Amino acid sequence: MYRIGDKIVHPMHGAGIVDEIVTRKVNNVQRDYYSLRLPIGGMLVLIPTDHCQEIGVRPVLDPAESDAILAQIADLQVKLESNWNHRYQENMQRLKSGDLLEVAKVVKSLLLRDTRRGLSTGERKMLHSARQILISELSLSRDIPYEEAEECINQVLHA
Repeated sequence: MYRIGDKIVHPMHGAGIVDEIVTRKVNNVQRDYYSLRLPIGGMLVLIPTDHCQEIGVRPVLDPAESDAILAQIADLQVKLESNWNHRYQENMQRLKSGDLLEVAKVVKSLLLRDTRRGLSTGERKMLHSARQILISELSLSRDIPYEEAEECINQVLHA
């Protein structure tokens, strides 16, 4: 169970801070939800407290863990799948895993694909989301501004 002020990660939305725990009635079922405030645009995400584990919600990495992830990004090997549907499915599974290194693989492979052949609209959106997930967790983990975390990511991706 998370508490107000905890830094947690939703696999598909990124890292945020638990703003409050609210009770809502949806489809005649009353549930408790974590209200997760994301650093990007102040977006709020409601996460059912009783489904966190199956969704893949987890605590934000500590600074040493995020530093280790950053150090590995430059050397990540990615394969360029030519079949769009297979590539999209594989990348979606990586995002849903909630594993920050897998998210970094999505970013790196889509950036590489973009420079070689361009991206479809769906893949461009996926790249944008994956970058935000990566940056938001780095920002909260290291307690640095979003822009500084973005610059760190850009440096290791273009190293």
